[in-house]
Amino acid sequence: MAKKAEEIKEFLRTRRDAVRPSQAGLANHPGRRVPGLRREEVAQLAGVSVDYYTRLEQGRLTSASEGVILSIAEALQLTQAETQYLRDLLRPQPRQAAQEPAPHQKVRPDLLRILDGMHDQPAFVLGRRSEVLASNALLDALLTPFNQRDAHDRNLLRWLLLDPAARDLYLDWAKVTSEVVGVLRAEAGRYPHDALTARFVDELKAAGPEFGTWWAERTVVERTWGTKRFNHPTVGRLDITYEALTLPGDPDQVLFIYAGKTDDDLDKLRILASWNTHQPDQSPADTPPPGQPNSRP
Repeated sequence: MAKKAEEIKEFLRTRRDAVRPSQAGLANHPGRRVPGLRREEVAQLAGVSVDYYTRLEQGRLTSASEGVILSIAEALQLTQAETQYLRDLLRPQPRQAAQEPAPHQKVRPDLLRILDGMHDQPAFVLGRRSEVLASNALLDALLTPFNQRDAHDRNLLRWLLLDPAARDLYLDWAKVTSEVVGVLRAEAGRYPHDALTARFVDELKAAGPEFGTWWAERTVVERTWGTKRFNHPTVGRLDITYEALTLPGDPDQVLFIYAGKTDDDLDKLRILASWNTHQPDQSPADTPPPGQPNSRP
């Protein structure tokens, strides 16, 4: 319960600090000491008493009604993902929280065949804690050969943070990686007693400073759609669009489908697919483009 109270406290504080008075329609008086909202201002905007909001932000209250949650979310201008995270934090917990590990996630065989049949679109399925549950050959050629990794090492966030090749591949590496951290934050809110998530967070905190900084910011991100920019070692600059689709039967499995943003990007994906087909034992990062010498021994 103490951990939950601390997370409520830090999340509300960081979100309050992020809202400027002018954004909330409040006057910014000279000599103001804090850039964000004061507690009494949040209480006023949310229509609750100052004492109530103070106890909530201090973690002395660990649950709230749906109406109060939505009022505070509106006052703090939370996104849909942040509102859900606050709802997860403030939902009542049973006296004895279940400590059993979450069931093992497995991709349906029919979906695996669909992934394998997608030749122009890189695609993969993410599970809890950013685990790559399945990926097709073109996704492995675009990012890294996840299918050649040991089962315990097929993790998108771990790869983004720890593999120097990922930093070279993504033109917006910090933005992409911090968003995946935000997705993990949302998942931690849904499953606050998941021991594997807690260990994974501790592992990444010990691995380097960036994860700890982003984790402390308590940004919450929802998987939706968007674009990504790559500097690929085989095909050069490549822009893609992506869609994230929650799979029926397991809401914690998300199918990502990539597509070339332009016809030129689509042609580059086809080149990458063709090149990868003719180099079955080499990953694109280790294989030079046609016409260049192979540096592998």
